[in-house]
Amino acid sequence: MAWGVETEPVRFTGGRGELGWTLLRGYALMLPTIGLYRFWLTTAKRRFYWSNTEIGGDALEYTGSAVQLLLGFLMALAVFVPLYGLFFYLSTQSSEAVVVGYGAVGVILWFLMGYAIYRARDFRLSRTLWRGIRFDQQGSAWRYAVRRFLWSLLVIVTAGLAYPFMALSLWRYRYRNSWFGDRQFGFTGGLKQLVAPYYLAWLVAAVVAVIAVVAAVEGGAFPDEGTANPAGYVPLVLGALVIGVIVTVYRATEMTRMFSSIQLGEATLTVTVSPWRLLGQYLLFGMALIGIYILLAVGGFVVLQIVAGDAFSDGGFDLTVFMQHMQSSLLTLSAIIVGYLLILGGFTWANELFLGYGFWRLVARDARISGLETLASVRARGEDRALGGEGLADALNVGAY
Repeated sequence: MAWGVETEPVRFTGGRGELGWTLLRGYALMLPTIGLYRFWLTTAKRRFYWSNTEIGGDALEYTGSAVQLLLGFLMALAVFVPLYGLFFYLSTQSSEAVVVGYGAVGVILWFLMGYAIYRARDFRLSRTLWRGIRFDQQGSAWRYAVRRFLWSLLVIVTAGLAYPFMALSLWRYRYRNSWFGDRQFGFTGGLKQLVAPYYLAWLVAAVVAVIAVVAAVEGGAFPDEGTANPAGYVPLVLGALVIGVIVTVYRATEMTRMFSSIQLGEATLTVTVSPWRLLGQYLLFGMALIGIYILLAVGGFVVLQIVAGDAFSDGGFDLTVFMQHMQSSLLTLSAIIVGYLLILGGFTWANELFLGYGFWRLVARDARISGLETLASVRARGEDRALGGEGLADALNVGAY
């Protein structure tokens, strides 16, 4: 940073409690609307994040609407309806045809995810304003999808060794095709920033994986004959946890270096993502999820006591009596539906509240922008109205916030 250049912090003022109530209200309204309210919930979430993120004292503004998201999703159904028909057809064929067919469909969906991710980012940027000036993304979603797809194949073939090349290529393509008004973003990131930390993480993770597998085999987790020793799986669990920490530390390093390579003319961004704070978000998520499921289990037990209380008479449990109660088709169907919705809703709520919110706040609180005053000369451009919504990204569940 040059001497005399003023540095402005990015501030995030949103509270977790406010977002939590917004999510609960949205989940409740999704029931009578058969899930359609989720487009309005997504819009409400984005307005929460955007309006509480301040740069130089001015908050971001999200101008997208729920109707745009809904229309985009309906257009995406034109792609998925034929795929569902193909799934049904494959289910009537031989097992070999099913494997080959499902594999081909999986490859197609993986390719479409790249297209969907880029289009969704284009939509979000085109509906984001700061100081009345709109962001935008150009470039080709198809080119991005091809680039991502081919790189991912190379990553698989090289057992992950090609990942730094893929990551740098995708970061560069995204940001060199991003605009703020009439000014284009720049990206100065290089391969040297990713190679050393990634290959070190890859090597350590590989060593940990080998040690965990050897220890599990010696501990009797995979016997040639007889019953496996449950204690033999402990090294695998510990190894997975250690690898998870290694991946998180690398992810924080990559985001720190790549975000800090973003420029907008003479304005530069500096971000420091703490790996330990990032790990803390995952820990909070896990603890919250455990707490939610304990509450659901207690609540489910109370409901069972009310609905089938005579099955728990005399301090015991009569399975025959319990099954007689559950043989009521309406009761069984209601229990399955409500239970599924509560389990899914609990996971989604915890994920949004601790991972989504935590990540946004983590990046924002450690972000600094220098040369912000140089953006005073940027001129606004019109909204890209050709984008009707996120469509495939929503259908494939690869959208963000």
